[in-house]
Amino acid sequence: MIANSQNRIFGLDVLRATAILMVVSSHVLWIYPKSNAFISTLFELFGFWGVELFFVLSGFLIGSILYKTFVNESFTLKSVFHFLKRRWFRTLPNYYLVLLINIGIAFFLGFSIENIGSYFVFLQNFASKSPAFFPESWSLSIEEFTYLLLPFSLFFVGLVKVKNKSKAFLLVIVALILVFWMNKFYYHSQHAISNLTEWNLNLKSVLIYRIDAILIGVLFAWISLNFSEFWKNSKTVFALIGFGILFFLMFGILPLNLTIEQNPFFWNILYLPITSIAFAFLLPFFSEWKTYTNAVFYPIELISKISYSIYLLHYSVILLLLKTYFDTSQMSDFERHFFTLIYLLITFFLSFVLYRFYEKPIMNWRDKR
Repeated sequence: MIANSQNRIFGLDVLRATAILMVVSSHVLWIYPKSNAFISTLFELFGFWGVELFFVLSGFLIGSILYKTFVNESFTLKSVFHFLKRRWFRTLPNYYLVLLINIGIAFFLGFSIENIGSYFVFLQNFASKSPAFFPESWSLSIEEFTYLLLPFSLFFVGLVKVKNKSKAFLLVIVALILVFWMNKFYYHSQHAISNLTEWNLNLKSVLIYRIDAILIGVLFAWISLNFSEFWKNSKTVFALIGFGILFFLMFGILPLNLTIEQNPFFWNILYLPITSIAFAFLLPFFSEWKTYTNAVFYPIELISKISYSIYLLHYSVILLLLKTYFDTSQMSDFERHFFTLIYLLITFFLSFVLYRFYEKPIMNWRDKR
């Protein structure tokens, strides 16, 4: 048996690698003309699903960390800032570096940037759609605000002496999920979305409607730690349910007349939470897949490790820059395929460089403190 490095859980690496490959594949679509509506829709769906999977994974991991600290220790402000310090060292250095690179590219190409200051404090998509600049940063705002909201909510609840801290943790998570789910009801009552483009910009990518996606992952972390035997014994059933829901979301929408034009309630209120729950159902199976037995699986671990760097670099920095100088609409099929290969090689190479010489040293320094 080959143990994956640093006591990583290989199944979660599989999910993380799958998520980033889905996101990248959706943006590869930009290279090709939209000649097949089904293929275009499928790849666009992959991009959305990839980010949703990242949200659920993130919630599962930070939920496990916060739960153990909240239940087993005195959850003080020191605990909160210790958690924040570790998360910020994980996420902020890469983000701010790539943000500055994007700003440099925009000025070099003569692009204007709307509300540039909001990007430095993650407010670019707080309650409305984010500007066109650095569009993939929308998900990072949701992550960062969850990092603040969750531990501080637990801290204030911890000020009250509770007999069962595990149940208190659960109540906090459920209450927060309901708050952000109710935000979707408010949105539905105030807006008439008639197409997926508007839905994508004004609901799916807006912070105040989306934090529940991460919190669903936190909820499943609570389940895994409180019902560990059930979690292990039911992992295959959960996975089948999760894949079944995803299959329905891919192929059942049209036959059941659940398109956004026909059923906006389903899309505004139910579609996003159902997607998050579907991916959360995969967690028991993949979180119990601890190691891999063949070195052929190492690339999956590597892609997982560099996934954050890939996410930040692959679109606004690399693809946008390449598309600025190479008009793929005038290329033959062979030329587009070759362009795609070069794009992917550049993306993975630069992402590895960013991870190896910037992200990883910062993480190592953090862990020594």
